[in-house]
Amino acid sequence: MLGVARTVKKGKTVAHEFLQIRLNAEGQIVYIALPSGQKETTFTGTSVSETAVTFENPQHDFPQRISYRALPGDRLLARIEGQRGGALRGIDFPMKRVACEALAGG
Repeated sequence: MLGVARTVKKGKTVAHEFLQIRLNAEGQIVYIALPSGQKETTFTGTSVSETAVTFENPQHDFPQRISYRALPGDRLLARIEGQRGGALRGIDFPMKRVACEALAGG
């Protein structure tokens, strides 16, 4: 699965990140992040269920953990967390499915 994230400020994209979830050569599920201006980082799947998945890379600066959890009503909660500056930090990214009008016409 491929994805892209954008950070937009005042109508202008100021950062982007390419994402990939796939099986590696050993058959493990991995999350690969390639943020703008940084090197690729791989997180290994540590917990997978029907409604949630968690990926971890304890050696990464921040985050060390990335998780996704399906919620009722076509919603998804992504969370990044880990140690930063000697303290445990976390950021939630709530998402809701929306119609893609550009593709609706076929």
